[in-house]
Amino acid sequence: MFAGCVRATPPIRIGDKWTAKVIRCLESGPRRFSELKVPLRGITPKVLTETLRAMQRDALITRTAYPEMPPRVEYELTSLGRTLLTPMAAFCDWTEAHLPELLDARDAYEDHILAPPPSARPPAR
Repeated sequence: MFAGCVRATPPIRIGDKWTAKVIRCLESGPRRFSELKVPLRGITPKVLTETLRAMQRDALITRTAYPEMPPRVEYELTSLGRTLLTPMAAFCDWTEAHLPELLDARDAYEDHILAPPPSARPPAR
């Protein structure tokens, strides 16, 4: 176990597929469920619901239900959730700065892995 870790599972789900994307969607302010589904193309309602509940459990977002007809629910980043915007921006900056290197490394790896072994190559002429 890593130093400082109290549990075997991470305290937040920032590394999953959708949490960081939801954080970015809520960066500019509160949104309704249907407003989140549009930029999160490909997410199912079930997975979005699970992601929002987990984020609410971890105090990254708040869920506010308004007593209206039809009912209206909004999700908003908490101050704790907003603290993730800075490290996420740093990660995006790193990716932008190093993406060419990363892609070159992947290509080189694939070329090496997919290349036939020397014994299977035809003799050089």
